This record gives sequence, C-alpha cells and structure tokens, in this order.
Amino acid sequence: MDSRTLQAQTLLFSTFTPEGRENPHPALEALRETAPVYYDPDLNTFFLTTYDDCQAVLTDTSYRAPDLAWCEENVPDWREHPAADFFYSSMLRANGTDHTRLRRLVGKGFTPRRVAALEAAIEQITDSLLDDLADATSDGGAANLQDLVGYPLPVAVVGELIGVPEADRARFRTLGSDASRLLEPVRTPDDWARADRAVEELRGYFRDLVERRRREPAEDLVTTLLHAQESEGRLTVRELVDTLLLVFVAGFETTTGLLGLASHALLTHPDQWALVAADPRLVPHAVEEALRWDTPVQMTERIAGRAAVIGGVPVLEGANVTTVLTAANRDPAQHTDPHRFDVTRTGSKVLSFSAGPHYCLGAALARMEATVALRRLITRFPRLAPAGDPVRRESFSLRVFEDLPVSHDAPATAGAITTNRGKAAA
Repeated sequence: MDSRTLQAQTLLFSTFTPEGRENPHPALEALRETAPVYYDPDLNTFFLTTYDDCQAVLTDTSYRAPDLAWCEENVPDWREHPAADFFYSSMLRANGTDHTRLRRLVGKGFTPRRVAALEAAIEQITDSLLDDLADATSDGGAANLQDLVGYPLPVAVVGELIGVPEADRARFRTLGSDASRLLEPVRTPDDWARADRAVEELRGYFRDLVERRRREPAEDLVTTLLHAQESEGRLTVRELVDTLLLVFVAGFETTTGLLGLASHALLTHPDQWALVAADPRLVPHAVEEALRWDTPVQMTERIAGRAAVIGGVPVLEGANVTTVLTAANRDPAQHTDPHRFDVTRTGSKVLSFSAGPHYCLGAALARMEATVALRRLITRFPRLAPAGDPVRRESFSLRVFEDLPVSHDAPATAGAITTNRGKAAA
C-alpha cells in the first residue's frame, strides 16, 4: 500500500472512532483533498467525497442499488438472515421495473395533496409534545429533546400516514433502531442478530395490521396498498408487508435524525437561532441548511453496472461505489464556505435525500415536519439552550442523537457552544 493510499485509509477509518462519529468533517475534507475517489481494499468499495461525483453516480441509472442478485454473490448466507431477505428485496434496494412498480404504488401515499393534508396533524402533535417539554423543563432542569420531540413526532406522523394505531407506536423505537443496523457499512454478528429479530417482529406486526385493514378499511397507506394487492394484482402480500415495514422505519428514523440535528445546529449557533427567532420565514432555510450541515444519512451504496471512470479513476463493472453524502454536502466546490452554518444561505443543492431513481419519497414530508417543529419550538421556547453534552447513536451511516439535553431560561453549559466559523466545526 503506497503512502497516499495509506493516508486515505487512515483518514477514512478515523471517522469510525468516537471522535470521528462526533465530527467526521475534518477527516472527510482531508480525504477529499487526498483522494476524492478512494478505493479501500479492506472494505472493497470506492468512496466518493465530491458533490459532483456523488450526484453523477446517484442519478446515473447504470449504477444500481445492491439487491438480492448482488446478495447471491456477496452475502452467501443471506437466506439465514430475515433482515437481509427484507432489506435487499425492499423498494430501498430494488432496481429496474420492480423498483418502479413499488415506488409508483407507495407514491400514492406521498402525493402533495396527502402530505399537505398532514400539516394540521403535524401542528397538533407538535404542540402536544412541546407541552411535555414545557412540563419537563418547568423547574429549570434539563430534558432530552429527542425523547420528548425528536422521536415521537415522526413516529406519530408516519403512523398517521400508514395507519398504525396510536397505541401501537411506542414499541417501534428500539425495533427501528435495530433494523437500521443494516445500513452500517460493516456489520457485526450483533448487528445481524438485532436486525433479524427486529425484522421478524415488525413483519409479524404489519401482517396483522394488513389483516385488520382487510376487515376495516381506512384512509391510510395500508388500505391503499391492500387495494393494489387485491384488485390490481400488482403487489404480493410479502411485498405489501415489507413495503409497510420499510416506509414506517425509514419514515421515522431519518426524520428523527433531522429533527435532532437541526435543533442542535441552531442551539449551538445562538446567532443563527436569534436570526430565525426574529424572522420565522427563515425556518425553511434553516431546515435546508441543517440538512447540508449535518446530514442524517451519511452514505449510500451503488454497484457499477458497466465499466466507468469516476474522477479520473477507472471503476470496473460490478464494483461497489459508496457516495459519502455528508462529504458531498460540505464540498467547497458546491457550497461556498461550507463549514459555516448559515440560515440565510440560498441556492443550496443537497444530497441528503439521495438523488435520481432512489430519491427519498418522504423528503417533502420530512421537511414539513422539521419546519413545523422548529418554528413552534423557537416561538414557544425562545431561550432554549443546551444543558449538557449530547450523545450520538453509535452508528457510522446514520447521524442521530440519542440524548439531546436542553433547558429553558438556563445558561448554556460550558463548552456546549461551538463556533459559527471554523474550518470544520462539528
């Protein structure tokens, strides 16, 4: 291994450390400068860290998502893992006509009209959760913003969309987190065990919910997809169950990440919080800047369908290519002064929801949830402040806070405020 490759590997692997999970940006910036298209022999994938390269791969249909056909060659024991069977056959990893068919059916639940109709429910749920936050901080003490708002809001909203009864939603936090271990670039036996258990339990739950909706139809995604399965024959029962599982888990896991990351970014940049508080019209800009600044999903993988050249580097047909979205969103060639968190920034083009055929169906809903939540949070708690060190989930691919302590009318804890400028602030 030559010195340049060794340096690139050292930079990449440093992002897997606790320090790297907290702030991967200095290492990713250095990796982009050292080897913007870096092949790691141990992980057997090309890592892309420029915006242009990531965007080009994600929008090029010759690059496919790893699916069951890929599993046959690369995960020989996949049949032993219910999680692999679910993950690599789901809409998230389907390709070609299967992906188009599933996406078109699920898209019926994410039409602009349907998303807009959820806004009133989002506002009502948010207000109720902020009541809980007010109670928890009424004595000046700290409360976990993720537990009180960041997690329950997206669970409630995607539950409303799909048709998951309110009484059933509390059980999904751990199951969603465990199922999401499949997104990790390197999976341990414990990751597989947790994901397998979660997928089996979730499949059982959604099979029961589908049968309930056969007897009691409702205005929800379950009923919409059930109609397609029964009357149009365009969906198997297995596909129906797994699609609901995917939409539910993906619908709250990434949005939970966004809510915490956006709140943390504003709280640790009090000048930007003040700008938004003074002009609530900046809230949508703040959401977009938060998506760019601290991307909830750090990376996504593709398989080269033909030989190609990326950034001057030859890539063989069948090669694994990992687009590092969080690096792309801070590429100075795309975003001026990328390490500055600036809610007045305009014209940003972020890859936080991917791009191309697999662009996130729930992107508009996630943005709406974050906009409603931040606007009401800032209006109701204008002097909200960090109340201790936050704790991130131990994950490389997902950036999610497990604990985001805040207080109202209390001074910020020493060291809790980061600078608004800095070459690569966290």
